[in-house]
Amino acid sequence: MRSMTTSDKPDNAPETASPEATGVAAQDWATASADPQYHAAVVDLLGALAYGELAAFERLAEDAKLAPTLADKAELAKMASAEFHHFERLRDRLTEIGEEPTLAMDPFVAALDGFHRQTAPSDWLEGLVKAYVGDSIASDFYREVAARLDSDTRELVLAVLDDTGHAGFAVEKVRAAIDAEPRVGGRLALWARRLMGEALSQSQRVVADRDALSTMLVGGVADGFDLAEVGRMFSRITEAHTKRMAALGLAA
Repeated sequence: MRSMTTSDKPDNAPETASPEATGVAAQDWATASADPQYHAAVVDLLGALAYGELAAFERLAEDAKLAPTLADKAELAKMASAEFHHFERLRDRLTEIGEEPTLAMDPFVAALDGFHRQTAPSDWLEGLVKAYVGDSIASDFYREVAARLDSDTRELVLAVLDDTGHAGFAVEKVRAAIDAEPRVGGRLALWARRLMGEALSQSQRVVADRDALSTMLVGGVADGFDLAEVGRMFSRITEAHTKRMAALGLAA
């Protein structure tokens, strides 16, 4: 899930329904967290997001080494810094609600590290596509979940998913590369399809492994999704991915 984590919400990100808030979504953290299962689910969610942001910071710092120009290197370093500030906000929130941040993050380390090992970019352009496509899929997923959270947690989650500038930067650079060498487009389209599959699989694995989180998402706590809504959610995420691919000049 961001990394599976962060990041960018271009204009074509999926719009989640925003009816009048009801149930947990109409409550603040102090009220909603009286339910121990909901409390546990939010700790899982914040832990997954926090490790995702930390991993995104590390990855962007690594990607900066592949940057072809000094200006590109500086731009990625700035984005990496923004991801680290997002991590700090999540870490501080976990501490504030009485949780140890490293313990909250630990269950998600293996899955996220595995995702990054399986999707290590071979060059600068693949790294840009991964950050834009992979992170955006994760961000879409978290935004869907955020609509069902208490108001305090929802505000924090949406804030750390704010665009770090990667969307516009990636689109500009990838489109310029394809214009200069059209053959590049086919390779990057295949790469993006692989990222889509890996990111969705990772989302489902992480949720399935955490009882409190899966109960919150599918019925149960926090006005969860029913199974039909889960299907619609993934349809919206897939549609947004198709639009992002078009923005990059790639076939979905």
